[in-house]
Amino acid sequence: MNIDDSRKKLAGIRQVRSPNCDARPDRTDISLIVIHGISLPPGEYGGPWIDDLFTNRLDPAAHPYFASLAGQRVSSHMLIRRDGEVVQYVPFTERAWHAGDSCYQDRSACNDFSIGIELEGQDEEPYAAIQYERLAAVIDVLVTAFPGLSHDRIVGHCDISPDRKTDPGPAFDWVLLQEKLGNT
Repeated sequence: MNIDDSRKKLAGIRQVRSPNCDARPDRTDISLIVIHGISLPPGEYGGPWIDDLFTNRLDPAAHPYFASLAGQRVSSHMLIRRDGEVVQYVPFTERAWHAGDSCYQDRSACNDFSIGIELEGQDEEPYAAIQYERLAAVIDVLVTAFPGLSHDRIVGHCDISPDRKTDPGPAFDWVLLQEKLGNT
């Protein structure tokens, strides 16, 4: 796995362009990785719904839960599905809309300086082993490509938005991720 020459996208993975992004205030200030958890509808995996949410095509009539998401404009840089498929929605040099109202080390607006990675899953259910493998591989590539990133600048959405978010949740194994990254 590697980043293409333009340093905007991972090479060799499925690309689904999200319109829910804009220019970063400083393209060189990429210094945080935010891990999220998502399933649509909650507890269901493998369908087209995450792609649809991030591309503004989610039909609110397709499932009762989707009505609560109608009109939301959100995205993430990438998704790692439970089967290990990696999907990229936003080039890394652009600002994805994944963190919302957030703060890291007294610095607000984390979307400005972070890369958002969604894991298909939910807070209370263990993530798949292949997801940790792919996540560690992606993080290693990102840390190599962007000088502001390091293996100790990885947080959960719950860490930067504790009053609003709980993901990736208590089932996410931070120790296992650090082992995969060689930080034990």
